[in-house]
Amino acid sequence: MSNLTHAPRGIDPLDGYRPGRSFFFRSPRHTLLAQGVLETLPSCNARDPATMLMRMRTTLDRVADDHPRPMLVGAIPFRADIPARLTVPSAVQWTRSGSVSPVAGPITPSYSNIEQIPSPHEYKQAVTAALEELRNGHLEKVMLARSVRLNNVMGADPGRLLRHLAHDDPDAYVFAVDLLAGRVLIGTSPELLVRRSGALVSARPLAGSAPRHPDPARDTESGQALLNSDKDLREHAVVVEAVAGGLNPYCAELTIPDRPALVKTATMWHLSTQITGRLASPEISSLHLFAALHPAPAVCGTPAAEARALIKRIEKLNRGFYSGAVGWCDVSGDGEWAMTFRCAEVSPSETRIYAGADVVADSTPDGELAETSAELQTMLRALGIDPNP
Repeated sequence: MSNLTHAPRGIDPLDGYRPGRSFFFRSPRHTLLAQGVLETLPSCNARDPATMLMRMRTTLDRVADDHPRPMLVGAIPFRADIPARLTVPSAVQWTRSGSVSPVAGPITPSYSNIEQIPSPHEYKQAVTAALEELRNGHLEKVMLARSVRLNNVMGADPGRLLRHLAHDDPDAYVFAVDLLAGRVLIGTSPELLVRRSGALVSARPLAGSAPRHPDPARDTESGQALLNSDKDLREHAVVVEAVAGGLNPYCAELTIPDRPALVKTATMWHLSTQITGRLASPEISSLHLFAALHPAPAVCGTPAAEARALIKRIEKLNRGFYSGAVGWCDVSGDGEWAMTFRCAEVSPSETRIYAGADVVADSTPDGELAETSAELQTMLRALGIDPNP
């Protein structure tokens, strides 16, 4: 039987996490730790959202009579032709989000070599090609990704890596999802794609970023420069407009602030806009809203069709579950989905880490390479590695 419990205040939610048997999702509001698998959603993907929604409803309805408030948990990839990984857990525990205990001792794994995919030179070539498209076509922006891969890894402990991320970035969305073939998707994201709580809807798109600095004065300057950057404000406005356009058909009302605010993670500043709304119909679930927004401008570009076609043509990378979404949706339709940014796929023999940057008209190849390098540092530092990619 499915068990849904609320853990006592003060419990460390990661104490019960076990790679291969657990799903972990922490938002600023609460932490979800799910165990076991009652059902696995039949193979589906974002190419056919109607089928995904139908199978979600069928799967949850099948177990609803015997299990209180069944839910789906898992991850949905960026590419529409790759199946999502969504399951109904057998036990669910909620806690209030708070601090977790630090990792005891270093967690640095051993590995034979680090491979950059694409290489820095190839990545700058892709940015140059994207800039040409921006000048000559209708494309407004495109997100291009890169990765580093640790080969022949030994000692990569998903549980310790997850604890390190959750401890070092207490305000971020932190997640761990069991994939197939012994792989675990682990990461930390500053961005809420969408949340549904009853009739209330919220989204917090991010676009425009700058690295943080150890020196407090320089760190403040970096954030203020971002808040006043014409380039980043234009980039952010495009993303906010696209997210609002995706949500508008499903909402009776929608509220959008005039200007973005600054949010910070352990390593980056971001421009953020908190969008809130009220659903037009109680039949609209959080997965309906996900399908309306995916692929979001932050992970793809604007217009989406042109950006996705360009990514397929010039990005020499299999993103896997990077730049998709991770989260949950229960039988009532409530749920929340965060972007899978700053994540790694950890397997018994390799670890692959991902990052991306938005290319707009006044971007530069060197600037976008530097931005992705800064984002890669989140996961690399968690692993105790500084290869200066």
